[in-house]
Amino acid sequence: MAISEEQVRHVAMLARLSLTEEEVVSFGRDLNSILVHIDTIQRLDLQGVEPTAHPLDAVNVTRPDVVSPGLSRADALRNAPDSDGRAFAIPRIMGIEGGDE
Repeated sequence: MAISEEQVRHVAMLARLSLTEEEVVSFGRDLNSILVHIDTIQRLDLQGVEPTAHPLDAVNVTRPDVVSPGLSRADALRNAPDSDGRAFAIPRIMGIEGGDE
């Protein structure tokens, strides 16, 4: 199946791309080449081949999740603009307690 220049223009319009005539011809060639490769892949006999998510064995390379000491409360509150000694103090953004605001 070949992609026509009209189809390239239609896809470009859907993608909101403005293509020159040279780009339409170039992208048409590229898309047709991709379709040839896809057709070749579709002809392969893959009976008995397990599906994979990745062609190579992927190994998670993250570090182990190990508990480590964090900041003390005093260290965490040291640079706070305002605190009550136990937590950060922030301005109230909702109504005042007991009020209708």
